[in-house]
Amino acid sequence: MADAAVDETRRVLVAADKFKGSLTAVQVAERVTAGLRRVVPDLEVEALPVADGGDGTVDAAVAAGFERREVRVAGPLGEEVTAAFALRGGTAVVEMAEASGLQRLPAGVFAPLTASTYGSGELLRAALDAGARTIVFGVGGSATTDGGAGMLSALGARFLDEDGEPVPPGGGGLAELARADLSGLDMRLSSVELVLASDVDNPLTGPKGAPAVYGPQKGASPQDVATLDAALAHFAKVLEAEAGPGAAEHAAAPGAGAAGGIGYGALLLGARFRPGIEVMLDVLGFAPALERAGVVITGEGSLDEQTLHGKAPAGVAAAARAAGRTVVAVCGRLALSQEALLGAGIARAYPLTSVEPDVARCIADAGPILERVAERIARDLLG
Repeated sequence: MADAAVDETRRVLVAADKFKGSLTAVQVAERVTAGLRRVVPDLEVEALPVADGGDGTVDAAVAAGFERREVRVAGPLGEEVTAAFALRGGTAVVEMAEASGLQRLPAGVFAPLTASTYGSGELLRAALDAGARTIVFGVGGSATTDGGAGMLSALGARFLDEDGEPVPPGGGGLAELARADLSGLDMRLSSVELVLASDVDNPLTGPKGAPAVYGPQKGASPQDVATLDAALAHFAKVLEAEAGPGAAEHAAAPGAGAAGGIGYGALLLGARFRPGIEVMLDVLGFAPALERAGVVITGEGSLDEQTLHGKAPAGVAAAARAAGRTVVAVCGRLALSQEALLGAGIARAYPLTSVEPDVARCIADAGPILERVAERIARDLLG
């Protein structure tokens, strides 16, 4: 039995998220694998890059065997960009950040009042065109705060001012909304399962709503936040007149405020809200991979309080702990106590700063330093 236990530790599953700004989730898995095998050359390592619905979600799906599909769509400022979604069988993984994310804005440019999710709607339409019957809609990392109005417009809705003209794009333009017409929405939406995958459960408006909590990250001033909050509240009120009381219920529902309120638009389409990491673990085939592993290595760029609230490492660790697996984490920065780590199901965390105290070097040379961290893990757990 002792030999069997030793063999069990020789099967490692690397299920980590990206180190934002330094390494993609795929690169994290590659670097960890290289470091582990430098110490234990015959080690069996399975890589399953993960994401929680935000940026990197499509890449994680492609790494798990989905087909990458590219399409030209509108970026947040209306310019044409090439965005991708992932497809396998009848399931599509659509990442709103591919079309409407902050990374689509020019460096140093923010547009909190005018950025639109129109391109995200075009991505959903492309998934429908590809024959998807289930669409996992990962939202996060958005440049937008338009309540999903742009997305709904791309899918056939019309949002008109007093003169019957389309309101301007972005959340700010919704202040001019007089009438909403949802009769032209793509009929195919009624026959697909749409899953809203997000790591946040904020409502649309109010102190915990999209503008107040996330607007400043997108360049919104205090006045912009107030303008956007009022505009989104008005948007929901006009939609209530068009779609009934359910529209108001959706505005207050968990996830409505995700990604600048695009969660609200998705809920109006009949989406079912689920924590992003739970959805993605299902889609990526985490459960069978976990069965094959004895040790699980997870992680992300910063392990902090946010990690404990729906981020990928917490989801991975919870599932692995429930299966009786040992879990350790890699990260760039560690801001959690050992007690908090243990509470999340993580036996130990290995930050890059444990081998390179210079934070700037950790960011610039994250790959090679992560390999050295993985060597340390191998010596501690597998040597």
